[in-house]
Amino acid sequence: MRFDLFYELSMPPQGAVSEVQAVAAWLDTLALADQLGFGCAWLVEHHFTRGYSHSSKPEILLGAAAQRTQRLRLGLGVIPAPYHHPIHSAERVAMLDVLSNGRLEVGLGRGFSPREYQAFGVDMQHSRALTQETLDILRLSFTRQPITYQGQRLSFENLDILPHVVQQPHPPLWSAAVSPESFEWSARQGLGVLAGPFKPWFMTRADIRRYQKAWRERSQILEPPRIGMTLGILCLPDGKRAKQLAKPAFEWFYRALFQTVRPVLEQLYPSYEHFRELGRFRAVLERGINAGLLQRFGMAFAGSPAECIDYLAQYREQGVTHLLLAVGAGAVTAEVALESMRCIAADVMPALRD
Repeated sequence: MRFDLFYELSMPPQGAVSEVQAVAAWLDTLALADQLGFGCAWLVEHHFTRGYSHSSKPEILLGAAAQRTQRLRLGLGVIPAPYHHPIHSAERVAMLDVLSNGRLEVGLGRGFSPREYQAFGVDMQHSRALTQETLDILRLSFTRQPITYQGQRLSFENLDILPHVVQQPHPPLWSAAVSPESFEWSARQGLGVLAGPFKPWFMTRADIRRYQKAWRERSQILEPPRIGMTLGILCLPDGKRAKQLAKPAFEWFYRALFQTVRPVLEQLYPSYEHFRELGRFRAVLERGINAGLLQRFGMAFAGSPAECIDYLAQYREQGVTHLLLAVGAGAVTAEVALESMRCIAADVMPALRD
C-alpha cells in the first residue's frame, strides 16, 4: 500500500492566513513530503468554495510544485472533465508531465456541484458522455501523432496536440468514483479508482468489490487494479494530543465538505441519482458531525502510530493500494501537519507499505 497526500487547499477562518501564506506553506509541505518518501501529492479542482477549497487552478500549483520536488509524484485529483475543453485538458496534462519530468498522475471526474455546472454552462445530464469524450481524446493525444476525432462535442481532423507526455506509454490514469456504476466504468476503462472522501467506508467497501470483479472480467488484464482511498488523518507520538487537535479540524472540514455536497444530495439531478443514496446519511450528519462519527464511518482517524497502523490496516485488507491522506484535513497549523507527516513516515508507513 502506497502512502499519498491529499489537499483541498483549505483556508479555515480560524487559521487566519492569507492565500499567499497558504500556498507558500503548501509548497513547503510538498518539499518535505519529497524528502520523507510519500508517493504522490494529489490536488483537487473546486470553484466558488470559500474556506473549504481555494484550489481552482491545480495545474498552476502543481507546476510550481514540480520545481520544488524531485521524486514526489504530482496528481491532478481530479480534472472535472465536463467543465473543460478536452484539447485544453490534454495540453495541460502533457505540459505538467514535461515540467515534472514524468511524475504526473491524472485523475478524471464528472464534478458534483450544480453551481459549478451552471457557472460553466454545462448540463449535468451530459456529464458521463462528456467525461468519456475527454478520456478518448486524452488517450489519442498520447500517441504522439496528429489525431482525428468524431464525437458528441468535438470533431476535428489531423490535430497535432502539443507538447507530448514524457511517461511511456502515458501518465497513470485514474477516475473519481462515487456511484457503483462509476466504479464499474473505471474498471472497464482500465483506470485506477479514487474513492472518498465523503462516502462512508462500509459503502465504499462494496464498491471496491464491484470494481475488482469488473477488473477481472476485462478481456485483457495487463496490470493489477489501482484503488485509492481518501481520508483525514492526524498521527502524532502522543495519541491523546492527536485526538485533541484533530477534533476541531476534522469537524470543521467535514462540515464544510457536506455543505459543498448538500445540493446534489438534496435534489435528484440527471445522472447523479446515486447521490440520493448518500442523502440518507444527511440527517445523521446534520445532528452533529463529530470525530467519533467520522471514525466509525471510516472517513477520518487520529491517534498514535500504533493506533493508526491498526486502523489503516483495514483498507489494505480490502484491496486499497493507495491511501490519500488529508493530514489534519487541511485545518491544523502547518507546524502540526509537518509533525504528523514526519510521524507517519517514520512509524506508520514502514509497517503498511509493501
